[in-house]
Amino acid sequence: MPAALITGASTGIGREFARICAREGYDVLLVARSQPRLESLAAEIRQQTGRVVHVMARDLADRTGPRDVFDEIKRSDVEIDVLINNAGFGLVGRFWELADEPQMEMLRLNVEALTHLTRLFLPGFIQRRAGGVLNVASTAAFQPGPLMSVYYATKAYVVSFSEAIHNETREHGVSVTCLCPGPTRTEFDKRAGASATKLFSSGRAMDASVVAQIGWDALKARKPLVIAGRMNAAMAFLTRFVPIQFAAGMARRFQEMD
Repeated sequence: MPAALITGASTGIGREFARICAREGYDVLLVARSQPRLESLAAEIRQQTGRVVHVMARDLADRTGPRDVFDEIKRSDVEIDVLINNAGFGLVGRFWELADEPQMEMLRLNVEALTHLTRLFLPGFIQRRAGGVLNVASTAAFQPGPLMSVYYATKAYVVSFSEAIHNETREHGVSVTCLCPGPTRTEFDKRAGASATKLFSSGRAMDASVVAQIGWDALKARKPLVIAGRMNAAMAFLTRFVPIQFAAGMARRFQEMD
């Protein structure tokens, strides 16, 4: 049976990806830190779809996390066909005022874990000339982000990395897609301390289920990049034509408290 691995699967977009994959006929492997939330989602998916669901409570911000996940899957003889790198978080505040360790954790999760998991699973996809990688970035990737500087920078990395790997793998039967959501109704804003910012209080947030479906459809269509929502796509496009510090200033206004 085909199988999909989803990180950050306990809430938000990751949870919706798990539901979509199961409905599409995939067994699913769910990775996140919260065992109880994963077990609850697993029970729901088993009941509604009859798919096999594996739960792996792991902290991917731990440098051994990606390798531990990969090795455990190898020992179980499950062959992954789709890797969805969704896990990530952000923090709101001035760079020098935010604590250093949470920002280093953000780099490890948003950048290192995503890169490491892709590196671990991609050779198998290449060998079989089949498989797909879906990396979740953000519309934050398209401009500098004062008051969320590290988060915006990590998502710029995800877009650049994904576009490059898409180019490298497209001749080998493998699809690599990058999904860039804008504000989405998840728990992201609460963890980031962004609930009261203009970005999340504007009423523009999309449903996580809609965003996940956009990403899944783009992966099936073998698109290298998709931005969720027409307004988000238009704004990302327009950032190409303004001075970079103007774009930074606009991003800062969205990050300020309402």
